[in-house]
Amino acid sequence: MMNQLKQAVSRFGEVRILVIGDVIVDQFIWGTVSRISPEAPVPVVNVTREDLLLGGSANVVKNIYSLGGRGSLCGVIGSDPMGRNLVDLMASLSAPVDGLIRGMRPTTVKSRVVAQGQQVVRFDREETGMPSKESLAAMVDYLERHLGDFDAVIVSDYSKGIVNEPLMIRLHQLRHDIVSRQGRKLPLIVDPKPANLHRFVGATVITPNHLEATMMSGLRINNDRELLAAARHIRDEIDCGAVLITRGESGMALLQGDDDLVSIPTMAKEVYDVTGAGDTVVATLALGLAVGCSMTDAAVLANHAAGIVVGKVGTASVSARELCAALDAEHQEGG
Repeated sequence: MMNQLKQAVSRFGEVRILVIGDVIVDQFIWGTVSRISPEAPVPVVNVTREDLLLGGSANVVKNIYSLGGRGSLCGVIGSDPMGRNLVDLMASLSAPVDGLIRGMRPTTVKSRVVAQGQQVVRFDREETGMPSKESLAAMVDYLERHLGDFDAVIVSDYSKGIVNEPLMIRLHQLRHDIVSRQGRKLPLIVDPKPANLHRFVGATVITPNHLEATMMSGLRINNDRELLAAARHIRDEIDCGAVLITRGESGMALLQGDDDLVSIPTMAKEVYDVTGAGDTVVATLALGLAVGCSMTDAAVLANHAAGIVVGKVGTASVSARELCAALDAEHQEGG
């Protein structure tokens, strides 16, 4: 099985993935603390460096490229310095930027101050809600012209307003037309927010975490029986093909169709930072499905990738080499 999964990883470069969602710049301000401020009982951080990284749906694209695939991003950024920085970061991946719409709202930025390996504070600069009519029209125009060029679609919802009702309605219509006209699969992978669940009807797979699954189903999840009930509720609510619930140190649980729940144990050796782990999961899952993996095999690949990324500090990604090494390590341990 591991050779089959590694062969799938080797084909990631053959497919293109479209990512639609909320674009974020992750700013990390690194420093050291040696004293408490005399002005207030807070640490004084001596800044040693600053990093700007692709965040939100842009981090999904980063993971796709890191894994050897190719992708495009459709979202809204501001006509501001952080928006230009984000375009430069995308260019460093050699990723196209024609799906990035420059709107009136500022580019969303999450700034984290980290000292001695611990996050001291995070502050966000953002404007949420529906984008302007002009920005929405430009996004729809991009989808109408380019959706058929891709082998899978990811919707990365960070609840900033880009994954909105009109956009999703048009996406579903266009996807249905492509599948009907071309007679091929176009998997739709959704990293959701609970309040927007109804927008993802008919998705190939939806990937809530444990808390999100609880909120979406309205059910407490304390054991496998309740986990299965929650997954079935979500499946029935939006008539999706599969529900993949990510469960942190408990791994993942996959419900596909009317099958029983499949538990996938965590591959994480050590957990340092879960930032961006969901982005890694959907990127790997989409690549796996796009190259023809079964849902279960794609979920196993995503689980291995997540186990790697949580062992890194910051908004991290996983390489194809790291993923294959993790598959080899499991094979050796199992053998």
